[in-house]
Amino acid sequence: MKIYISEEALVNEIQQTFHRLYPHLRLEFFHRPHKLGACSPKEDRVMPDMPIEKIRMIHSFGWIDIGPNRTAAEVERDFAEQFGLNVQVMRQVNTLWLTTTATDHRTLGNLEDGGRPGSIRFQWPEAGDNDQE
Repeated sequence: MKIYISEEALVNEIQQTFHRLYPHLRLEFFHRPHKLGACSPKEDRVMPDMPIEKIRMIHSFGWIDIGPNRTAAEVERDFAEQFGLNVQVMRQVNTLWLTTTATDHRTLGNLEDGGRPGSIRFQWPEAGDNDQE
């Protein structure tokens, strides 16, 4: 699976294409890069109607591989290295959208599966795991 990044694209077009493939994930675009293990400040977020041409640092066009075996970190790095675009993968947990800063090493397929209803299961502690007896 790949997304084509053209000079005429709008942020929301890329976001919609990504979200159609991964309904429990989304891409957010930011004006500045985030540090490893950190999330971008909300005020740095790029509005969805912004043309890619106005925010990218590298003026090229082409394909980004967003296959299910790619990690969130790999996809974020590819956007930065190939197009100079600062993105962060977000994952849905119930009704919240969280950054993948702690789970950047997980694949998009794995992150998507984790966001599906019923995929988060409560597990009771095993006997002896509870310190309060």
